[in-house]
Amino acid sequence: RIVTDNLHGVDIMEEACEIAKLRLFLAMVSSVRKVQDLEPLPNIDFNILPGNSLVGLMRVNEHEFDARYRHGDMFRKSFRELLHEKNRKLDTYRHAAEVVGRATDLRVLRDDIDAAMLEANGILNELVQDQFAGRGIKFEQATWDAKTKALGKPTKRRIEPADIDAQTPFHWGYVFDDIVQRRGGFDIILANPPWEVFKPQAKEFFAEYSNLVTKNKMTIKEFEKEQGALLKNAEIRDAWLAYESRFPHMNQFFRTALEYQNQFAVVTGRRVGADLNLYKLFTERCFALARPGGHCGIVIPSSIYTDLGAKGLRDLLFEQTQIEGLFCFENRKEIFEGVHRSFKFVVLTFEKSVTPRLKEAGEINASAPPNDLLAPQAAEEAGGGGTRSFPAAFMRHDVEELGRFPQEGALWLEVELIKRLSPDSHSVMEFKTALDVAIAQKLLNFPLLGERIDNTWNLKLHRELHMTDDAPLFKTRVETGALPLVEGKMVHQFEFARQAYKYWVRESDGRQSLIGQGEDDGQALPYQRYRFAHRSIARSTDERTMIASILPPEVFSGHSMNVAFEPEDVGEQLFLLAFANSFVFDYYLRQQVSANLTMFFIYQCPVPRLEKSDARFAPVVQRAVRLTCTSPEFDGLVSTAGWKIQLAGPADRVERARLRAELDGLVAHLYSLSEEEFTHILATFPLVPEPVKQAARNAYRDVERGLIQ
Repeated sequence: RIVTDNLHGVDIMEEACEIAKLRLFLAMVSSVRKVQDLEPLPNIDFNILPGNSLVGLMRVNEHEFDARYRHGDMFRKSFRELLHEKNRKLDTYRHAAEVVGRATDLRVLRDDIDAAMLEANGILNELVQDQFAGRGIKFEQATWDAKTKALGKPTKRRIEPADIDAQTPFHWGYVFDDIVQRRGGFDIILANPPWEVFKPQAKEFFAEYSNLVTKNKMTIKEFEKEQGALLKNAEIRDAWLAYESRFPHMNQFFRTALEYQNQFAVVTGRRVGADLNLYKLFTERCFALARPGGHCGIVIPSSIYTDLGAKGLRDLLFEQTQIEGLFCFENRKEIFEGVHRSFKFVVLTFEKSVTPRLKEAGEINASAPPNDLLAPQAAEEAGGGGTRSFPAAFMRHDVEELGRFPQEGALWLEVELIKRLSPDSHSVMEFKTALDVAIAQKLLNFPLLGERIDNTWNLKLHRELHMTDDAPLFKTRVETGALPLVEGKMVHQFEFARQAYKYWVRESDGRQSLIGQGEDDGQALPYQRYRFAHRSIARSTDERTMIASILPPEVFSGHSMNVAFEPEDVGEQLFLLAFANSFVFDYYLRQQVSANLTMFFIYQCPVPRLEKSDARFAPVVQRAVRLTCTSPEFDGLVSTAGWKIQLAGPADRVERARLRAELDGLVAHLYSLSEEEFTHILATFPLVPEPVKQAARNAYRDVERGLIQ
């Protein structure tokens, strides 16, 4: 049985149903060689149905339905009687070729069924409306402020029946009552849900009204100018307000509904999972629709196994399903047209557990050696427990490989190891070989950057100014009392200000944004000193994923960079910088990242917490200083760091290459890696020129021979 899952309107859903029927017919025709072998297509009008499968009753409470439908009139049919009547008519309709002889009679019967289902849906929608009311959810009508020429304060009202009807809820417990309510769910579920965040997309909306609006190539100022011009048109403005009004009440519904409780998780005492993504909602819905022992296959973005916001779903899969396969594609060969070629998506298959695996105290033992990850581990019992291990494959390009998986190309991953590698997020690292696993285990001998450790330096990342929320503060020309704004694209590894400034921010405005609601009494703030920073937009398929530098004092940074408020000591920041820009750190990091380099990815990386008193500390920092001091903004860095280093001007290109290679060799030894392991790491950077990798290998050997120290 097939249900179309679409949130973009009834007309589109109806069209999708017709396309599905046509494709089934064509598939049937193409499967036979002779006309004589062609059999009539079974009547599937009531198997392929439109509706919003994220909104609607999974199971129907008969008493609530009867109380709402009958209104005390005992002569009206009960929910059970309506179900029996609907199913009887459906059975008749599906065998219409034998029972009914004329097309007109068939249409009458179909219209009769449609009318009965429409009447029942009206009552079921009212029960959904009761759910909204019970949670205190209001409809928020967007308004227009004529003075500010921007969105005003929304007008709140109670949810009306028309608001629920507009969602076209699909009531599984009524339409497929025998499957969902009696059998506990479907045997097999296949899905390719939408991959988009559930919130207003301004550029996407206004692109329909202007050829000037593009999703990726417009600056904030250019878009705001065009948006302002378009909103002068009353018709476009009304459409924009209607569009904005579609989201707030549904956002509250998804955030409070028990059936979507795994969209969020608590990590280190903080609830995570800010933006609702449709693929995540559909993943949880598919789990709920499968019967215990049922199977699901779903095509979704790779962020399901990496992003912090998907931790709740990962825990659901680990504890209440047996994952049967995690096969990740990179869209390099355009498997999906219109999707960026570096985008990664996954074919996830799982069996819903009959008996969910229960967490046991002390179950995860960080010191216990992992099992053999190249051989599959037997499940506790067929359909029982959760996932202990599963087959995975990453960065594949050819669809044909999926047909041979997991017999070929699979690496079996232990859930226990996954939780040791990322104790907060339970993210899955993109291992390729058993050697990758061995290297990860060795690196785990060092503390993760997110761990707070007494009597040594710790890392605390923040964002400073937001490119959208703080956009009114940005000036496009230099003003008295204004400081430049640094964007992520302006820095590279150990390098600052590779591009000219585009924006400036009045220092007083920037300070107030950083302080928030508090008072500005002249307290020292991070923007007034040197500080470690890294780009927050990166991909594992880029030449290098981690791009970090030191920002000078008296500049602000946009949210395309994460900035270290701790450690404050410049020497410790330079030590961290050297590790962050190393091949080893980048290798570990890029096995987790999908599209954005958020703070939690950095916090999950292991780094030795060496201090200044350690003899191995100075050689690293001295080289990082030479690489960082490239412009006058860093004239005071050496004295601030407290190092007696003579700098004869910025290092030239040849010297920079030598210093970079020596740092990579030193870092690899500080991680206690063998030459074989370091060589393997270098081989995972296909876009890095071979001479650069060879120089790093040579430096590793020179460190081992004592020639570099």
